[in-house]
Amino acid sequence: MDSKMMPVESMRQQLVDKATTDKAFRERLIADPKSTIQGELNVTIPAGFDVEVLEDGGAKAHLVLPPSAELSEADLQQAAGGTSFEWFWALITRQGV
Repeated sequence: MDSKMMPVESMRQQLVDKATTDKAFRERLIADPKSTIQGELNVTIPAGFDVEVLEDGGAKAHLVLPPSAELSEADLQQAAGGTSFEWFWALITRQGV
C-alpha cells in the first residue's frame, strides 16, 4: 500500500514498531525525525513543519496534547485551498509521532 494512502495511525504504528525492534532506526528517528520518517514512509513533510520524537523511560514520561481546537490563519488558508496529504499529516502529527 502506498504510504500516502495509509491511515496516519498506521504510519505512526509502523514507525513505533520499527523503532522498538531496530536500534539503529530508533537512533536515527530520534536524531533526525523528519528525514527518517520521509525515507521510511516515502512521504514528504512540508518545509517549515517540525517533527520531534520524544522517548519515555525511567523517570520521564510525556503527555501529548491534541492540537488546539482553533486553527491558525495558515491552517485556514491551507484548508480553503483543498486538503493535501501533507497538510493532513502536519495537522495530525501535532499529536506526536
